[in-house]
Amino acid sequence: MGSAQSTPMLTPAQRAATIQQRPRQQEAELYTSLDEKFDVVRISNHTSSSRKLDSSILSSNPSHVSSAKTEAYIHHLLQDSKNRLALSALSTANPNAVLEKPSAIAKDTQFFNLTLPHEGSPVTNQRSSGRCWIFAACNVFRIAIQQKYNIKSFELSQSYLFFWDKVEKANYFLESILGTADEDIGESRLISALMASPVGDGGQWDMVVNLVAKYGIVPQSLYPVTWNAMNSGVMDRLLTTKLREHALTLRECVAMRRDKDAIAAKKEEMMQDVVRILTLCLGPPPSRDEKFMWEFYDSKNVYKTVEVTPLEFADTTHVKKFISLTNDPRNEYNRLLTVSHLGNVWEGRPITYVNVDKIVLKEACVAMLKKGLPIFFGSDVGKQSDSYRGIMDTDLIDYELGFNTPLNLTKAQRLLTGESQMTHAMVLTAVHLDVDSKPVRWRVENSWSASAGTEGYFVMSDKWMDEFCYQAVVDPSVVHKDVRDVLGQKAKVLPLWDPMGALA
Repeated sequence: MGSAQSTPMLTPAQRAATIQQRPRQQEAELYTSLDEKFDVVRISNHTSSSRKLDSSILSSNPSHVSSAKTEAYIHHLLQDSKNRLALSALSTANPNAVLEKPSAIAKDTQFFNLTLPHEGSPVTNQRSSGRCWIFAACNVFRIAIQQKYNIKSFELSQSYLFFWDKVEKANYFLESILGTADEDIGESRLISALMASPVGDGGQWDMVVNLVAKYGIVPQSLYPVTWNAMNSGVMDRLLTTKLREHALTLRECVAMRRDKDAIAAKKEEMMQDVVRILTLCLGPPPSRDEKFMWEFYDSKNVYKTVEVTPLEFADTTHVKKFISLTNDPRNEYNRLLTVSHLGNVWEGRPITYVNVDKIVLKEACVAMLKKGLPIFFGSDVGKQSDSYRGIMDTDLIDYELGFNTPLNLTKAQRLLTGESQMTHAMVLTAVHLDVDSKPVRWRVENSWSASAGTEGYFVMSDKWMDEFCYQAVVDPSVVHKDVRDVLGQKAKVLPLWDPMGALA
């Protein structure tokens, strides 16, 4: 093996002087260890050591940052050996990994005393797409199908629902543009929100209900996944660009007082553009009204066939009967919430949430598991979580230890400030209860492949569920009558940009 040319060692003072003379992009090459970084910090501040050190950052005018005071503060900060140790650890690795607490990892085990009699198989993988809500729904639906047909492993076609969701969202967007055509596009926050994501990958439970009720479901073998389903970014950007163009055209048609037939004809052309792009990217989907033949082996390895339409195949889902509970402490509990201009199927089932206390939500989830039913739920998955280990726990990462500053926002404050919202949908399949039948931890089926977590499954502490779970879809029979009665209320309408309008 060849050897690299050696470089003469410089004293810390020489190195500090050299840094001031060389281009900034070469600074990293001058350091061979973090110890030398510390030496440079000490030497660079030596000449100003006579200055009074305090903890100030702001200048005498508190609207401005003082560079001199900031430099003095940094010097003062690094006099503390704990901060130097923190710098050594946190600047050379992912702070989340450095600050994970072994005690949290040790207690978040995959052992539960209340489990589903049957979990779905295989573990699914949404890959580089935002289809988690479709995956979560399909993972809920397939359990009943596996039991009905006595099969060990089965996967529904997420791409089938994905195709029709894009078509319906495009139509919903164009109708919304027509409905807001009299608003100033430069001033309207609603139009800005609509334009931001006309056909994003995300969705909600009621959107699943609309799709399954209108188009049914099919096995994955009947409509396999394509590259663009697994990597939806290019297709989404193309659709978004075209729909924004179409939106301006429709607004112009309204401004020119075109008649309804002319506008409808123009919109027809636009929808053909959308369907053409989707068909060429995802492939032509099976007809919802024609019977398909599904071939499979049951658990005893006996060959079977089934001939049904997609709508008939969806009979096992009972999708319309389930309701969506949410825990939003900003809003009154036992109150029906909805979100303006959020949906996929125009004039379909609206997005609705029954807002309840977190205890009510969790009791309903436990009752669902006791009935042998999986739970679709939505949460902010990126907070206090480790996707490699498959752990979600408010105790997992000790930011205060590393940075000497606590994070004190409440759940309501996180929603108010935009710090948190629903970002991901998964499925609850088990819970561990203590001696008082209170939840301790939950088992979560994710859609990030078997390589994430424990063979695709995560564990969620009960405290994490309190803080970062926002939604659970349950059978109305598992909640009290006063909760069911909320469905009869006139819903409080939240704006499209509200955190409850976030799509998992």
